[in-house]
Amino acid sequence: MPNYTLIVNNKKQTVNVDADTPLLWVLRDTIGLTGTKYSCGEGICGSCIVHLNGEAVRSCSVSINEVSGKSVITIEGFAEDPNNSIIKSWIEEEVPQCGYCHPGQIMAFAALYKKNKKPSKTEIEETMNSVLCRCGTYPRIKRAIEKVVEHGGSL
Repeated sequence: MPNYTLIVNNKKQTVNVDADTPLLWVLRDTIGLTGTKYSCGEGICGSCIVHLNGEAVRSCSVSINEVSGKSVITIEGFAEDPNNSIIKSWIEEEVPQCGYCHPGQIMAFAALYKKNKKPSKTEIEETMNSVLCRCGTYPRIKRAIEKVVEHGGSL
């Protein structure tokens, strides 16, 4: 098996896995970062979203071979900053019920918010509709997002 090197949460990681191993399994099983969730395994639900060179991607749908040498930020890396306005808003609005989809929810919105601090309702809807929540906490997700957009804040 070949070695692949990537930067995960600003730390160089070298892994020895098959070329077609999904990034999701490299993060969870090889590196031990379990915040990124497995759900559908087909890139549909969004629970596994991470940032790859700043873009939101479904980690179950990209192989280690495709991401070698690139920068990956997981929910663990994203949540390191105690002043992160998205994480604060999620907590203040008590968004999670089971919490399973929320790493993907947060990472999807964060990618949009990094590009556009004042996204339109349509942009927010389009982004957030791509991440499924089985518990139906969409109203709380919406309130948390509205709070961040209204008040601004750091990531």
